[in-house]
Amino acid sequence: MQIETKSRVDQLATSAGHPVAVLRFEGDIASTSKDAVLGAYQALPKAAVKLVLLDFTRVDYINSSGIALVIQLLIEASSAGQKVCAFGLSTHFSKVFTMVGITKYAELFPSETEALAAL
Repeated sequence: MQIETKSRVDQLATSAGHPVAVLRFEGDIASTSKDAVLGAYQALPKAAVKLVLLDFTRVDYINSSGIALVIQLLIEASSAGQKVCAFGLSTHFSKVFTMVGITKYAELFPSETEALAAL
C-alpha cells in the first residue's frame, strides 16, 4: 500500500549567505504525488530562489511515475536557471537516479550538510 506523499519547504542559507529552498519529501513518490512534488516546487518564487535542495531522507519508495515527476521538476529548474542538489536517497535509489540520468540535472549527496557545502 502506497504511503501518501507529503512535502514542506524550508528556507536555509549557504555559508556565503545565499538563500536555499529545501523541499522535504515524506512517504512514497508515485503518480499520485504530483501536487506534493511539482506543486511544492512550482510554488517557489523562481526569481528569488536559485538554489534548491531535494530531501529524500523520509522517502522509502519511488516508482517510475515518481521518477518522472522528479525529472519534470529538474527540467523546470534547469529552464529557470536554478541549481538543484538532492540528498538522503537510499543506495538503491541513488543508483536508479544515476542510471536514468538524473545526475545530469542534479548532484546527489548522502546528507544535507554535504549538499549545502557543495552550493
